Amino acid sequence: MPTPHERELRECPVDAALSVIGGRWKATILWRLTEGPMRTSELRRSIPQVTERMLIRHLQELVRDGVLIRTDARTVPPHVTYEISEYGSTLAAVVAALCEWGRNHQRRQAGTSTSDVLQTRHEH
Repeated sequence: MPTPHERELRECPVDAALSVIGGRWKATILWRLTEGPMRTSELRRSIPQVTERMLIRHLQELVRDGVLIRTDARTVPPHVTYEISEYGSTLAAVVAALCEWGRNHQRRQAGTSTSDVLQTRHEH
């Protein structure tokens, strides 16, 4: 029987969210798809550092979790398109917040002061 502490860790909502969007490329895939539906090859070109195997794996997991919709046109050559589902669109605010935090972190790493980062944030 799990201890209360073990149960508490297992039921952490942050862990639940990260189990869906965690992974080296999942947030990047979601960010790219906010621009609209994309074919597998378009996603691959827009994220040059990801291997095709990892891209396919992450896409399959995001489809399985209901975050993406996979549409197969059943043509030769294959024409498969991915888009964010209605359920996945509920992650828009999360992805936007991660983008903002990431931009601020990049500025911080580049030597921009925290006050400059906060001032920039309030200007937009």
